[in-house]
Amino acid sequence: MTLHLRSIRRRPVDEETAGQYPFNIPAIQSLTGLELTAPVTFLVGENGSGKSTFIEAVALNIGAYTVGGKDIQRDETLTAVRALADRLQLIWRIKIRDGFFLRAEDFFGYVQRLAQMEAELLAELKQIDKEYAGRTEKARSLARMPHVSELTALREQYGRNLNAVSHGESFLELFQSRLKPGGLYLLDEPETPLSPMRQLTLLSMIKQMTAADCQFIIATHSPILMAFPDAAILSFDYHPIRAVAYDTLEHVTITRSFLNNPDQYLRHL
Repeated sequence: MTLHLRSIRRRPVDEETAGQYPFNIPAIQSLTGLELTAPVTFLVGENGSGKSTFIEAVALNIGAYTVGGKDIQRDETLTAVRALADRLQLIWRIKIRDGFFLRAEDFFGYVQRLAQMEAELLAELKQIDKEYAGRTEKARSLARMPHVSELTALREQYGRNLNAVSHGESFLELFQSRLKPGGLYLLDEPETPLSPMRQLTLLSMIKQMTAADCQFIIATHSPILMAFPDAAILSFDYHPIRAVAYDTLEHVTITRSFLNNPDQYLRHL
């Protein structure tokens, strides 16, 4: 069992700071420390419980990059979270730099930027063909060469044509292409673009990577992901945060109850 990051502590803050976001979130307010006991740790809880804020603060403390290579230190939306990041103390077995921080919105933004770059390169190639009409094939090829090379590199980086696959497929391809053995991966609701079947594929990837000495901390609402064997599940609905069993989770019990008898819920609509 590989645990690069063993525990996370929160240093005390003064009374004025304690009343400000994000320190006024109950789970964060009561946080003194979390022990990480498994290669895969899930952070669970209702919307607003603080799990995403916490994982963002950990990513900021580490200095992690997003899956698209964006430096989150420059993300203005995380200004308030930086105060929490500065109060965290991370206890490592071995401090590592490999890995990344992934939020669903970063993935969608990254794909959008790549698609825009691809569209611009295709438009430039079309313009070159227009301008070089009537000239030699060699002259046209030389003019096209830098744009073709850049387009090829872009598609190789992504895996295939940007518009050829669904969001779920492209998410998994991008995710897998960035995974490295021995890394620490912080994922915030990675299930967002994934169907249930794709979530199972993601579980398989995580299983393969934990066998290659990777560690994952994942904030999620997905009962499918939470079922990962031998994972630790920490609930932000308790103050202080505490470990909970899979079968006791509201996400699991409500989903199971609904699937067993949907009419029981739908008749109240």
